[in-house]
Amino acid sequence: MRELSLNILDIAENSIKAGASIIDISLTLRGKLLEISVRDNGCGMDADFLAKVTDPFTTSRTTRKVGLGIPLFKMAAEMTGGKFEISSKKGEGTLTKAVFVIDSVDFMPMGDIGDTMGALIMHAPNVSFFLNVDFDGRVYGFDTMEIKDVLGDDVAIDAVEVIDFIKRTVKENFDNINGGIIL
Repeated sequence: MRELSLNILDIAENSIKAGASIIDISLTLRGKLLEISVRDNGCGMDADFLAKVTDPFTTSRTTRKVGLGIPLFKMAAEMTGGKFEISSKKGEGTLTKAVFVIDSVDFMPMGDIGDTMGALIMHAPNVSFFLNVDFDGRVYGFDTMEIKDVLGDDVAIDAVEVIDFIKRTVKENFDNINGGIIL
């Protein structure tokens, strides 16, 4: 994957497939370290599967025999001098966390987090998504529950106009907080 937002999309898609009703995505920048975490309340993994999940030849999919999302996310973090960890408990959910050194030559671009959030909401409109961005104290939070409260029962959150608004709003707020630090 060429952008971190696509890694986030892939990890969150795993959460959706795991039956999560809540997915919390956090991006935290402290100095030169960017931590990206995705926490869900999905079905979780047992200890045996968790121990093998970073192996590209371990997947829960039946359509193919490889799963590259988590191994690529791990590799992207470690190539910058960062680290990766994943924890999970069967029946409780999963936390995937990667730390990136942003001034590393191997640090990949962020990509469009607005497009990522829009795609996730379109794919799973009944999931509650939270996006928390904290870049050295400049904070932005996005919550699909708040959007749904404003829309009421009259307009679906996955309506084209709403998705376009969400994509623009998330991108603008992210860009304002980011200030060009992470491209």
